[in-house]
Amino acid sequence: MYKFAIIGCGRIAHRHAENIMRVGKLISVCDIDKNKADDFGALYNSKAWYSIDDLLKQEKEIDVICVCTPNGLHAEHSIKSLQGGKHVLCEKPMCIAMEAAWSMIDTAHFFRRKLYIIKQNRFNAPIQFVKKLLDDGKLGKISSFQLNCFWNRPQQYYDGGWRGSKIMDGGLLYTQFSHFIDLLYWFLGDVEEVTGYRKNSGMRNYLEFEDTGTAILKMKTGALGNINYTINSFQKNMEGSLTIFGEKGTVKIGGQYLNVLEYQQIHDHVIPLLPAGNKANEYGFYQGSMSNHDKVYQNLVDVIQHNAAMAASSNDGLKTVQIIEKIYAAAENL
Repeated sequence: MYKFAIIGCGRIAHRHAENIMRVGKLISVCDIDKNKADDFGALYNSKAWYSIDDLLKQEKEIDVICVCTPNGLHAEHSIKSLQGGKHVLCEKPMCIAMEAAWSMIDTAHFFRRKLYIIKQNRFNAPIQFVKKLLDDGKLGKISSFQLNCFWNRPQQYYDGGWRGSKIMDGGLLYTQFSHFIDLLYWFLGDVEEVTGYRKNSGMRNYLEFEDTGTAILKMKTGALGNINYTINSFQKNMEGSLTIFGEKGTVKIGGQYLNVLEYQQIHDHVIPLLPAGNKANEYGFYQGSMSNHDKVYQNLVDVIQHNAAMAASSNDGLKTVQIIEKIYAAAENL
């Protein structure tokens, strides 16, 4: 039975704690907010710490540390954990700078520990089926794509915390939509050229980056496409969709979280009726992506025990950061 610790006792940490119980034991939790750490520890019968340095110094029996802190701290906390001899399961995004991503990978390699980046939407049933279609060449050469990310994040989401800060949050493509960028790369490969625009409409106080953006991408395969994203969908999340146009077929994965096969027209092939997926992550006044953390943890155990392939490797996490950096560098800020 593997022994775990969680660094960062915010909303997503509860999803981790629930799934840790299925595959191991949650030994310790850590947060610089003493009350938050104490309450979380009491809820899951785990020892509370208020410093990652103290935790690493004292808790020698831990096998895996789950990094659930703000985006801007992912690299620091992952690197410290790897240096402490622990495997790391890092929430998305891997980090918010390429230099930091390389440091995380180098540290994992040097200390011979696993660095697992969470990309739970890869487990959505429509995603799995379309990925196989692409790998098997069933859609033929891909000519173009359209990626839409239309969500809602009210002012309440940004009040009194790290969200909205450039240095800790990084931007919408990191916090809200990094899963979408990951799936674009997983399906269609790397990006060659980008142009675009981004804008802060001023609808939220203390938001230090865009609330809306659009980008036109040329992939290294030659496929052309665009990304349209916003958090201004009125009152609730509207859509998260990816449409792919190939010489032998067209498919659209939609719903709010890339969880529904909305359209298919494929030469000599029909995707069967797909099983219902898990529900989206619920956070009270807003929703996040699909709650496939049960599959994440099962894969993590298989990786550690049997050296199985990671559902999303640290190199995959790095490519997401690299593509987002490329989009932000190319997109004119209006």
